Amino acid sequence: MARSPDSVLSCVDMNGTELADGVLRYAFRQLLGNNGFVHVVDVPESFDHVAFLKEMGEFQPTPTGTVVGDVKPERGMDDVNHGQNRGALTPHTEGYEFQGTPPRYLALWCVTPPAGQGGETTIFDGHRILAEFTEEERSHLRDTVYRWGSTEGLARHGVRPTAEHPVLEERDGEVILRFSTNYLAVPEGDDVARRLVDRGNELYAERHIAVRYRRRDLLVWDNWRMLHSRNAFEDPERHLKRVQIAA
Repeated sequence: MARSPDSVLSCVDMNGTELADGVLRYAFRQLLGNNGFVHVVDVPESFDHVAFLKEMGEFQPTPTGTVVGDVKPERGMDDVNHGQNRGALTPHTEGYEFQGTPPRYLALWCVTPPAGQGGETTIFDGHRILAEFTEEERSHLRDTVYRWGSTEGLARHGVRPTAEHPVLEERDGEVILRFSTNYLAVPEGDDVARRLVDRGNELYAERHIAVRYRRRDLLVWDNWRMLHSRNAFEDPERHLKRVQIAA
């Protein structure tokens, strides 16, 4: 596990003065393009997270229909894989279980950070997984259509989406990587897809970046490129806001 400063962006300069809006946005775009994610810190009270993120694209509804969602523990969900509990999550990208193009960006910002240990969002660059696969193997992941399911937590709310997609897809010259530890149905004998899941989880465990939140911190990542997950935590007051942003 790493805690890299490479893509941390402070809203203030070395004198504690807030960055000019144009400077902040320029640095944000540079880091997001270069590294696939940005962790914005030292966020002032006056910062409007929604307005800032709307400049990146249209918001897409979450699986339960909310456009700006709340990520906080939900009663009766600690026994299943679900984003609204306190358990650890497994590495994945977002939107594989829905038809069409997955969200381009995901964003989380912190309302109440967790007290005590855990609760970090973890991320890892999927390009580092694909680098271990040959062009022939990547072609297999582009040409093969797989069935994707959804979590037990969503099922308890009556949401049971499924979809069929390749692992790799191109949109306007850019690669979309879909990844799920638990909900990609790998056919028997498909050694390439099985190795993608297994090796992806190995690399994620060894090299992921863990983001520890302070109040108002903002984390944005490229969902076509980055895998994400979460460490378990105990504090029931942990509260993040979440949006999905279309391409």
